[in-house]
Amino acid sequence: MSDNSLRLVWVYPDLLSTYGDQGNALVVERRAHQRRLDVTRIDVRSDQPVPTSGDIYLIGGGEDRPQRLAAERLRRDGGLSRAAANGAIIFSVCAGYQILGHEFINDLGEREPGLGLLDVVSTRGEGERCVGDVLGDIDDRLGLPQLTGFENHQGITHLGPSARPFARVRLGKGNGTGDGTEGAYNDTVFGTYMHGPVLARNPQIADLLLKLALDVNALPPTDDRWYEALRAERIASATQPA
Repeated sequence: MSDNSLRLVWVYPDLLSTYGDQGNALVVERRAHQRRLDVTRIDVRSDQPVPTSGDIYLIGGGEDRPQRLAAERLRRDGGLSRAAANGAIIFSVCAGYQILGHEFINDLGEREPGLGLLDVVSTRGEGERCVGDVLGDIDDRLGLPQLTGFENHQGITHLGPSARPFARVRLGKGNGTGDGTEGAYNDTVFGTYMHGPVLARNPQIADLLLKLALDVNALPPTDDRWYEALRAERIASATQPA
């Protein structure tokens, strides 16, 4: 962690915040404040350099052209890659998830290089778009409860040997490969297709990011009644017959 404060970096809100994923930054910030942690939030627009001294970096979803522009600028800037090399925690959603991989298909129908921070490759599906509620079981190694979220993507993401599935879906398409996987992660870099925003639906994921950044095994307890009510409502809604 930084010397004086936990530094939370929200990357490119002008390009990658289409589906309300800025809520993820609000949730991490709030969860830190509830534990009386000193946290500084830095919103980095696409015409600004990405600082390398952050502790937690959040990247949201976006449309195809903004995704390409974001990937180009992140490659050219290099700050996020250097932060990852320094051990920073990175949590990405949808378009941001694809950008962290080796490559994805851009709005021009071309293969666009990603940052290579996750061992995944994303292509464009030919079938129906993946839209709807998702329920899944997060990898046991992370010690987290059931995943709830909302997916809206055409992409299909294939995991390489060094990437672990973030979750296994019970409901929904996840990575779209048909193998039941959803998202991917390595030691400090996470990717998911889940909106919702996902950290509002799954506050324990936000707590995991804080614990990793602080290098602690537990955080002080906090009032989770609002979050648990939201989780229960969304899980119940997803499992009700259509």
